[in-house]
Amino acid sequence: MRSIVQRVSEARVTVDGQVTASIQAGLLVLIGFTRGDGARQSAWMAKKILDLRIVGDNLSQNLFEASAELLVVSQFTLYADVRRGRRPDFSQALPKAAARDLYQQFLNDLVQLGAHPQTGIFGANMQVHLINWGPFTLCLERET
Repeated sequence: MRSIVQRVSEARVTVDGQVTASIQAGLLVLIGFTRGDGARQSAWMAKKILDLRIVGDNLSQNLFEASAELLVVSQFTLYADVRRGRRPDFSQALPKAAARDLYQQFLNDLVQLGAHPQTGIFGANMQVHLINWGPFTLCLERET
């Protein structure tokens, strides 16, 4: 499981020209899944993201302490392999049906930990608009 966590001053997702989710100051999480990912990895990633002290004054607060918002967007391209040729190979990304289930598991894990995530639309052609606050971007990975 991989995630890109970006601290943002604002972010939104649009689909077909319509805003489907938006946040003010907080975290934008792009999340991708691979074979072998499951409930254990999802729970770890959710807790890790929510516990990170990367918001507030001097990066001293987590999402809850700063009353920050959370936007989560599925991103299968995080598992693109570009080592050979000119076209990305997405064979390491979890197949769509299984990824959809794990995405929902991840969102449920966040909610169980007290978060109220806004979300993109799984599998949709989304446009993600953001203003990176910092900029501040982390890449997190939880291996199986």
